[in-house]
Amino acid sequence: MIMALYNVFISHAWKYTEHYNKIVQWLNEAQAEGEFTWKNYSVPEHDPAIDPNTTVGKGKLKAALDAQIKPASKVIVLAGMYAAHSDWIGYEIDTAVSYEKYIIGVEPWGQEKIPVKISSNADVMVGWNKSSVVKALKNS
Repeated sequence: MIMALYNVFISHAWKYTEHYNKIVQWLNEAQAEGEFTWKNYSVPEHDPAIDPNTTVGKGKLKAALDAQIKPASKVIVLAGMYAAHSDWIGYEIDTAVSYEKYIIGVEPWGQEKIPVKISSNADVMVGWNKSSVVKALKNS
């Protein structure tokens, strides 16, 4: 049996790396269980060579994000309220939309409000659990 391969970009805020790590853990577990194979196109931690607070750094980060999102077939966006205040997550969503990527919004555990930027652009919104994320990835 040939397993589906998903090229995935996971949008996240660097200061909330634990949420990113949990999504990666779930996808790795699903892969180990034979659900699918996947390749991670996201960058989990800040590259100290790029300072997003400078004009040159912003340009480098935008180019890097574009290069990561373009080959991805799926984009997972963590829909915490911090995303409403992140220009970078907004840029990632806009880039994903421009490339017509399938966007999966994941509501963090206990989150009652979802940023409009995410809810209005996501193809599907799912709860904060492994089975929901895996199902959304496979059904997209």
